Amino acid sequence: MARKKIALIGGGQIGQILALLCAQKQLGDVVTLDIPAVEGPVKGKMLDIAESQAVGGYDAQIMGTSDYADIQNADLVIVTAGLPRKPGMTRDDLLDINVKIISNVANEVKNRCPKAFCIIVTNPLDSMVYAFKKVTGFPKNMVCGMAGVLDTSRFRSFIAMELNVSVEDVAATVLGGHGPTMVPLPRLTTVGGIPLNELMSKEKIDAIVTRTAEAGTEIVKLLGNGSAFFSPAASAIAMAEAYLLDKKRVLPSAAYLEGEYDINGYYLGVPVIIGAGGVEKVLEVKLLDDEKAKLTKSLEAVKTAVVDVDQRI
Repeated sequence: MARKKIALIGGGQIGQILALLCAQKQLGDVVTLDIPAVEGPVKGKMLDIAESQAVGGYDAQIMGTSDYADIQNADLVIVTAGLPRKPGMTRDDLLDINVKIISNVANEVKNRCPKAFCIIVTNPLDSMVYAFKKVTGFPKNMVCGMAGVLDTSRFRSFIAMELNVSVEDVAATVLGGHGPTMVPLPRLTTVGGIPLNELMSKEKIDAIVTRTAEAGTEIVKLLGNGSAFFSPAASAIAMAEAYLLDKKRVLPSAAYLEGEYDINGYYLGVPVIIGAGGVEKVLEVKLLDDEKAKLTKSLEAVKTAVVDVDQRI
């Protein structure tokens, strides 16, 4: 059986880790694309990964390029292209620059990969995935954003660190936009089946919720130049793997909502089932009044960014 073709748009820190993970997991052949100005470096990075295959014991065709013709008929597209955050910048500060980049990428993908499942990673996430869908006109099940998987991974990781337990035993989900208004749900969080509030004080839970919402900013400040790349790449791969292997995983993702959670016409982080049909189903969680209020606040932040997107494309 022929290997799947995976197009990675953006060959920066996240893009190169995506390429390595795709190869190591043998998810398919990989084409990583970046702008002509950095064609040499992206080709070099992909050649470097290709040369590691004999040691790693995995097989894939891996190439770097600046020519969109090379992504023709890709089965999966992951978009990381865009300006990364720098210290002092909010995700919304990036919107003006990145919406232009996303619009160009979307037009190319529309023309060359009309049947691809598309995962958007570029920030500000919720408005960028909205822009991508608007430009491509792709079905809602074939365009989603990587946010909830990352936010939930951070939430689970911080809980595991605090309790000194395996992160595998922490079950949780984070709803809402990818940013400071995200909505972790401690009420539905368990550790080995035990409710979180039986293992940790409310004050400590609140502190972890706050740290989760600010986790990206924490990394930006520590790095001094750039933003997170290991955890976003791993999160996008979880979504890609669910699609390519038809795993039917329940993953919190930025999905296009048409009535779910009483939201219409916006992308927002919610639990979904990802399989061979892309985003196959949105799962609705019964929320308490305070959780609904937080989700509404998160939606309002997304709406503000979407207005800016609509004015630019």
